[in-house]
Amino acid sequence: MASEINMSGPVCLIENSDQQLVANQEALDILSAIKQPVVVVAIVGLYRTGKSYLINKLAGKQKGFSLGSTVQSHTKGIWMLCVPHPQKPGHTLVLLDTEGMGDVEKGDNQNDCWIFALAVLLSSTFIYNSIGTINQQAMDQLHYVTELPNRIKSKSSPDECGIDDSTNFVGFFPVFVWTLRDFSLELEVNGKFVTPDEYLENSLTLKKGTDKKSKNLNESRLCIRKFFPKRTCFVFERPSKKYGSKLETISEEDLREEFVEQVGEFTSYIFSSANVKTLTDGIVVNGPRLQNLVVTYVNAIRSGELPCVENALLALAQIENSGAVQKAIEYYEEQVNHKVQLPTETLQELLDLLRPIECEATEVFMKNSFKDVDQTFQRELKNLLDAKRVAVVKKNMDVSSAHCSDLLQDIFCSLEEEVKQGTFSKPGGYYFFLQRKQELKKNYYQVPGKGLQAEKMLKRYFESMEDVAETLLKTDQSLTEKEKEIEEERLKAEAAEAANSELRKMQIMHVLMLEENEKSHHEHVKQITEKIQQEREQLMAEQQKILLLKLKEQEQLLKEGFQEESRKLQQEMEKIKNIMLFSSCTIL
Repeated sequence: MASEINMSGPVCLIENSDQQLVANQEALDILSAIKQPVVVVAIVGLYRTGKSYLINKLAGKQKGFSLGSTVQSHTKGIWMLCVPHPQKPGHTLVLLDTEGMGDVEKGDNQNDCWIFALAVLLSSTFIYNSIGTINQQAMDQLHYVTELPNRIKSKSSPDECGIDDSTNFVGFFPVFVWTLRDFSLELEVNGKFVTPDEYLENSLTLKKGTDKKSKNLNESRLCIRKFFPKRTCFVFERPSKKYGSKLETISEEDLREEFVEQVGEFTSYIFSSANVKTLTDGIVVNGPRLQNLVVTYVNAIRSGELPCVENALLALAQIENSGAVQKAIEYYEEQVNHKVQLPTETLQELLDLLRPIECEATEVFMKNSFKDVDQTFQRELKNLLDAKRVAVVKKNMDVSSAHCSDLLQDIFCSLEEEVKQGTFSKPGGYYFFLQRKQELKKNYYQVPGKGLQAEKMLKRYFESMEDVAETLLKTDQSLTEKEKEIEEERLKAEAAEAANSELRKMQIMHVLMLEENEKSHHEHVKQITEKIQQEREQLMAEQQKILLLKLKEQEQLLKEGFQEESRKLQQEMEKIKNIMLFSSCTIL
């Protein structure tokens, strides 16, 4: 719900204090309350290049993120503002404004590199903001992109297929948007008008040469092309002739019409084209998931390790899968309470009612779980559902027993009263007692809804009256000793048959429970098999998408005459194809 978002202003998400990065609990709490999918837009760039103005426009505010007016970097760390998405109902737009890069007062650029890497990891759209044109100086200033392989790991261990770790970046990196502020040139290349996107692509063309200088010149270009195959560019003229240090104080009327239009095109693109943040396997990120990613990545950096996407995903999966088990069990309990009226007449009737509920509960788990390594949580759910089934069966018996006990008291209370009054303490009283007992037994059988303990409770009640029957039999003067012996033998045989009947029923119940366990097992196997197949098909689709992007880049490299880079890219693609082939062979 959009009402979950009630931020009066930006909050620091990741503090940068004394060259140490710390996740801010207030911001984490805000994220934890956002259950909607999030579109995460981060903006980075050199300090004093007007990043905050653009992010404020996306927030729909004249003032929001702080706009510095001195030569010092104003925003420290990474600041966050969450607003309802203006064009996607049921989604939240999370805006991240980062500390300006390149502040000489920092002494080194280590934290700049980490903030750049975190912005890439957390966002679905990554905006790089700079002043002027895309020239070699601009490329040199974007050296942070070349540091990404040294700051981010996609997998926790080396790839068995020998694929370079950074090759996997394409699968989870955001869309790259380069915004050029105070752009004063004509958009022309070789005398021909070009779009901003074409201008960007032309600027990323590699420079010929095999010497060290040429390789250095091409390094940033290659990294942008390799890591961010989805990219676009926006140019902005100077906002106003009055443009100085406080852009937020200039009214809309005083801004150049061209600048206003360009900002409008930019915000329109972000609102319509910026995607929901997703992880591998198509896992959609909401507020709590983004919160966990922030904590995991920042903790890794603080501990001296590289943020690892696979580890973050597995850590998130542990939390999510545990919650998925809980959701499934809560669903099961809710549906049982709503749909199952106890007691049922037979165990089979009860099991038939529980089976679809258990199936649906398993589906709830499958829907809310991912990367359940070795099906650990699925097995936990199976054990819990088995225990729940046993508990419901026991409760069904207990409810039946209690109901039958009350019913027996109501029906046979008259018989007990007659015994107390001595109605049967006379010649012929014993058979009169049996007749009355049989009449009341018939009444008992006629009452519906007694449940599967009806016979057992009746047998137990009659056992409680054996002393009364035995006394009446022995004292009935109308019966001969021989008749009494015959009746005693009949009663023993009747009791033995009742005991055998009870044993047979217990054996049947045991068989039914074993059969139900087997059915449950097959259903769980079926659902987990379908889940594994879906995940593998999703992986294949992602790998196919990466292949297409790399193929496009290879074609461009060949067009530019870079045979060696094209050959390396071809080797990467062959390894990815081998992974896809292996995955397709193992889909169940």
